Amino acid sequence: MNVEKIIKTEKQMPLEARTIIHLILVQNKTTEIVANALKPFEVSQQQFNVLRILRGQRGKPANLSTINERMVAKMSNTTRLIDKLLARGYVQRIVCEANRRKVEITITEAGIAALSKMDKAVSKAEKVILQNFNKKELKQLNSLLDKF
Repeated sequence: MNVEKIIKTEKQMPLEARTIIHLILVQNKTTEIVANALKPFEVSQQQFNVLRILRGQRGKPANLSTINERMVAKMSNTTRLIDKLLARGYVQRIVCEANRRKVEITITEAGIAALSKMDKAVSKAEKVILQNFNKKELKQLNSLLDKF
């Protein structure tokens, strides 16, 4: 990916600015590829993330706060994401008997089955995104990104 070519400039960019623009362009490209992989399932990347969090609970319910703190992309509309997944039958919402203000969310069997199919599509997308890297380069890239 050539930053100058993409943004159509011929002038020499400062390394810092070029790096930030490069990161933004990479993020946009990866987001687009993953979003396209999820499109047939009619779920967003955020909804996919919620389903993965709930599957990781291994049957234990999670509350909105737990889901929100584990989200890759932090957002304030977790309730809306849950509502959409609830409408599709992928999650269920349970009001805690002991504390009626506490709402717990679990993934349903339908959610687990759908997520399994989504995982395969996202895995293919990841392979496309990372096709130009070998394992050593991926480890090095991750090591560099860990510095953030």
